[in-house]
Amino acid sequence: MKVEPLTPVIGAEVSGVDLTALSEAEFDWLHELFVLHSVLFFRDQPRLEPAAQVAFARRFGPLHAHPAAPTLEGHPEVFVIHAHAESKVANGNGWHTDVSCDAEPPLATMLQLHELPPSGGDTLFACMYAAFETLSASMQEWLMTLGAHHESEHIYRGRYADRGVDDSTRTYPRALHPIVRTHPQSRRQALYVNPSFTTRIEGLSPQESNAVLQMLFEHQQRAEFQVRFRWTPNAVAIWDNRCTQHFALWDYWPETRKGHRVTVKGEAPYLDPQPPVQKRMRLSRTL
Repeated sequence: MKVEPLTPVIGAEVSGVDLTALSEAEFDWLHELFVLHSVLFFRDQPRLEPAAQVAFARRFGPLHAHPAAPTLEGHPEVFVIHAHAESKVANGNGWHTDVSCDAEPPLATMLQLHELPPSGGDTLFACMYAAFETLSASMQEWLMTLGAHHESEHIYRGRYADRGVDDSTRTYPRALHPIVRTHPQSRRQALYVNPSFTTRIEGLSPQESNAVLQMLFEHQQRAEFQVRFRWTPNAVAIWDNRCTQHFALWDYWPETRKGHRVTVKGEAPYLDPQPPVQKRMRLSRTL
């Protein structure tokens, strides 16, 4: 097995490993890499049967049920990612953390793409540890006292109507989470707001909330915090939603991009009152 870090702050490509036949010791090692690099990529995989993908994802923990998306027949744990010429939207097209509107948002997401456009369709991932650690100490301290509302109706209502989902009577989740959350394994602090689901900061006026959130969203999207993955057929990505954001580019219309996604249930975001674990970020604090 070979591990190649892709940037100093986020992402590694792992080769020489069969995800369907890992021993406990091998999985433990892989989990350590997952915590260290936040997103792992695997190119040398066969097309995974739905049951095999579900079984592997369950090694991380109980699986998360998406509140809106259509699932694969016979496999309710599998969310079918499918964008084509008639699609009105493409999954993941915009910076976000998966389903952060849930009271217990997903810990991890595992995606394998089976059908790809001739070019395009890359996914960007951004490190929210780096986004937090490059803020000034005063800003860090203030943000650690705040919470933000995450909502989903504006995202999900009618989104999957063209795929047979009738959500006319459905209620979509919303939650209040700390703006800075502690990762339970790494003990590092990460910014936990995103432009797709985060709508307002608790306790601030609308004008104040909008100004702070816009500043944070722009800061989170700095190129130094990112890794860009160019997909190949049957490649797999596994990312940690507790400390990353991602953006799936929809630059390939009218071509098709299709695959299977499974998510792992996480815990309610929390902020440990102990001093944060700071790592090696030495980037400029200014945009």
